[in-house]
Amino acid sequence: MRRFNPDWFIDYKNWLEYSIEKDAVFCLCCYLFRQDVGKQAGGDTFVRTGFKLWHKKEKLQTHVGGVNSAHNQALKKCEDLMKPNQHINNVFVKQTKEEKIKYRIQLNATVDCIRFLLRQGLAFRGHDESPDSSDKGNFLELLQFLADHNESINEVIQNCPKNNKLTHPNIQKDIVNAAACETTNAIIKDLDNGFFSVLVDESRDTSIKEQMAVVLRYVDKKGNVTERFLGIVHVTDTTALSLKVAIESLFSKHGLSLSRLRGQGYDGASNMQVDSCSCC
Repeated sequence: MRRFNPDWFIDYKNWLEYSIEKDAVFCLCCYLFRQDVGKQAGGDTFVRTGFKLWHKKEKLQTHVGGVNSAHNQALKKCEDLMKPNQHINNVFVKQTKEEKIKYRIQLNATVDCIRFLLRQGLAFRGHDESPDSSDKGNFLELLQFLADHNESINEVIQNCPKNNKLTHPNIQKDIVNAAACETTNAIIKDLDNGFFSVLVDESRDTSIKEQMAVVLRYVDKKGNVTERFLGIVHVTDTTALSLKVAIESLFSKHGLSLSRLRGQGYDGASNMQVDSCSCC
């Protein structure tokens, strides 16, 4: 035989490829996944130069070799590649799910630390938060404590990218603000559009800026008198009109109606006690 026999496609349909241009046959599997096997099973013949010895068909079977031959190992890799569960979309979805699980573990650990510090009224930052510091501050030390006592958290924290550790001060502030919003929403929900009183006190922060602390007093569904801190509002000055506008703005922000207001107390804001400047 002096030319390629198309019937060979039937006998070796899983790997045989014929090039019209080179008038030679090649092994697709070995081309994709071949290992360096030297001269074993034809060496580079079925990968680079092509097989042209048409009168020696038995060389095709020699190339196939035994069960653990280089060709059969490459063939298995090809078959694995074609399996539906190995498709790139499925692999990507699987990796994405795993990343989501790891991210949630990391986020939950961060949120748990922040919730604990907020509940206890403790400071977050440390004077020296460098890796070599013996005291990195409450937040980082507490997070490390959780990692030391939880394998899943420790694994995620140790292997997460440096730009996704969820420990940056800005991220801490974002989570604190989110916690504040959830707390305020819970207070408004507990009030349930009922009657309430407002308690206002003047204060100054460390930058000597004027600010106003606002507390709601109401009777909850169990009949208990409850006081809840609503927020701190910065004001440009402490005139009665400025404080009144700030209170009305705060009420509007949280959906509180002045028609439900039944009492007012101004301990440190004595200039708000003038009748003409009261909120109602």
